Amino acid sequence: MVRVKRGNVARKRRKKVLKMASGFRGAHSRLFRVANQQVMKSLRYSYVGRKRRKRDFRKLWITRINAAAKLNGLNYSTFISQLKKSNIGLNRKILSQLAIVDPSAFTKILEEAKN
Repeated sequence: MVRVKRGNVARKRRKKVLKMASGFRGAHSRLFRVANQQVMKSLRYSYVGRKRRKRDFRKLWITRINAAAKLNGLNYSTFISQLKKSNIGLNRKILSQLAIVDPSAFTKILEEAKN
């Protein structure tokens, strides 16, 4: 069997993992084996987090739209259904921005959806 010297490759791999683990606390940023486990876990969390972010923002937009619609005497589900019936194609992100930044424009959209 031929001898394989892997010092350079192994060192590069370990340094890469430890660099990714910088900012973790205690052994999680200093010891390779612990840091490697923590990096793998954090990469999993970040992957899941990218999916969760989309859910969380949609939930926030819906809450804001509901609050603004209730100020005008309508709840969220009827407001959205009336928007669809009147062919107003604004998404939830824009509707929530309007509800915060320009309430008068939001009220006009709501009146248009009612009619």
